[in-house]
Amino acid sequence: MSKKKGLSAEEKRARMMEIFFERKDVFQLKDMEKIAPKEKGITAMSVKEVLQSLVDDGMVDCERIGTSNYYWAFPSKALHARKRKLEALESQLSEGNQKHANLQKSIEKAKIGRHETEERTMLTKELSSLRDQREQLKAEVEKYRECDPQVVEEIRQANILAKEAANRWTDNIFAIKSWAKRKFGFEENKIDKNFGIPEDFDYID
Repeated sequence: MSKKKGLSAEEKRARMMEIFFERKDVFQLKDMEKIAPKEKGITAMSVKEVLQSLVDDGMVDCERIGTSNYYWAFPSKALHARKRKLEALESQLSEGNQKHANLQKSIEKAKIGRHETEERTMLTKELSSLRDQREQLKAEVEKYRECDPQVVEEIRQANILAKEAANRWTDNIFAIKSWAKRKFGFEENKIDKNFGIPEDFDYID
């Protein structure tokens, strides 16, 4: 029997986003390393890399509190990030198509009444390279287009719950601050400073 084909990088990214959207919570890396393999079939050793790629693309937010990093993702932000990426890719593809057309005209012009020349050879190579780039851009554009319906659907179902999740974590942070003040006599501004909590930290309206 042949081995089961592993998940592609994009499949891993999509499945990890499902965890955020389905659970509507905030996670540490260690949480994801437990949840992702069990629920989504993402190998534990690739969780950190996949998570970082989503952070780099603006799909997932990351905040360092104390010595730990916390990760979360709201559907509305994910959709906007995808839209921006899709618009950028489509712009690149449009520019590539125009350059491709211009090069094709130059090659046709160079053919008229002329034998093989260095200029024509150079143009032909550039055209071939451009075709490859265009195909890569097309594939990436399609990849982002395919993801949009799922994200839009998640937004319809999760906007209210995402807000509730954010406010639930705000509750937790306020509760921890109160406990620390009672238990250790810490001043609130020192707690905020040590754990990187901004002065305007509050509930989402």
